[in-house]
Amino acid sequence: MAGAHVLVVAHRTAATPRLVEAVRARAERGPCRFTLLVPRDYWDPDTERATAAIELAVPVLEDACGSRVEAVVGASDPYVAVRGVVAGGDVDEIIVSTLPERVSRWLRRDLPARVEALGLPTTVVIAQGRHAPAGRDG
Repeated sequence: MAGAHVLVVAHRTAATPRLVEAVRARAERGPCRFTLLVPRDYWDPDTERATAAIELAVPVLEDACGSRVEAVVGASDPYVAVRGVVAGGDVDEIIVSTLPERVSRWLRRDLPARVEALGLPTTVVIAQGRHAPAGRDG
């Protein structure tokens, strides 16, 4: 499929309504393909939680965009994970999905600005929620 390659970076927010809507809206703007990148939890080196997030999110995202979504588990540092995928050279855009500001470790670590500094168009999607536990993200 021709078109832009959009990297979606998320973890706990990978199947949330705001991200699903952002993926749907991007797919409607023109030809593209999506890859979901889920950084592993630093306390879960075996990637079990990241794999579970992928299994939950991929069908929802595929329904939103109307095509297949690739998925990969990345490094526990989300910036390192993004940089690793972007280094492959075929990413055109990035969507970062994170928890709300009051509980988001990714926002406290300024992940969106660090990702934008890689030079690709970046969209930040902040999930809506009231009961997310602190210390976990995306």
